Amino acid sequence: MNEWTRQKWEQQMQEQPLTAFYLYTPMCGTCAVASKMMDVVEQLLPNLPLGKANLNYMEQLAYDIEIESVPCLVISQRGEIVDKIYAFQSVPFLYEILKKHLTHN
Repeated sequence: MNEWTRQKWEQQMQEQPLTAFYLYTPMCGTCAVASKMMDVVEQLLPNLPLGKANLNYMEQLAYDIEIESVPCLVISQRGEIVDKIYAFQSVPFLYEILKKHLTHN
C-alpha cells in the first residue's frame, strides 16, 4: 500500500469511481493489526485505489473530515466520502465492505 499525501488522495477521489484511504498512527497497537489486515485486503482487491497515511502528519485532514480515531478507513465514491470504518473486525469484514462498494459503482 502506497503512502498518499492529502493531494494524492484528493486527486484519486476525483479520478477514480472508488477509493479507500487508510489512516493510522505508528504508535497505535490497533493500527499495527489493522495495517496487516489492509495488506491482505490490498492483495484481494488489486484494482482498488488504496492508499495510506500517517495521521500525525495530516492534522488538518483529521479536522476537515472529522476523523474520530485511528485506525480509520475512509471510503469515497465519485469524489464524496461515503463511509468511515473504525472497527477493523477482520479481513473478511473489510473485504465485504469494500466489495459491496465496488459492486455499487
